[in-house]
Amino acid sequence: MVRDAQPPSQERRRGASLGLPADGPGSLAGFGARVRAYLVDAIGAGLITVVVAGPGRAYVTLMVFAVLTIVSLVLFGQTPGMRLVGLRLAHPRVGERLAWWRAVVRTALLCVLVPALVVDADGRGLHDRLTDTAVVLDR
Repeated sequence: MVRDAQPPSQERRRGASLGLPADGPGSLAGFGARVRAYLVDAIGAGLITVVVAGPGRAYVTLMVFAVLTIVSLVLFGQTPGMRLVGLRLAHPRVGERLAWWRAVVRTALLCVLVPALVVDADGRGLHDRLTDTAVVLDR
């Protein structure tokens, strides 16, 4: 995020308090886009589980989802679903990889799902607020 570059704005628009642009690349992603990315990742984890472990293994699907999410966020800054939808994860250190602990905490809370639905005025879920991250448009 752009916090270090300029002081937070007092504007009343999504992302202003985080120093993010109002629209275009780097602006906060909408709820619908974030849900689409999540569904792509969840369905992908389900398909991987069916191929590897067979159907009816919900706990394995959740583990596959978690590993896929953590590894892809740390290595690429976005999950396969985020990439497909055109999103990425912004975090405090611009240009650096996401710290593994942020990815683990964020993903653990996302797996519970409820924290992702508890949003602030910017539309960021509890999992993003606790890890100081935000899902933004990549393109």
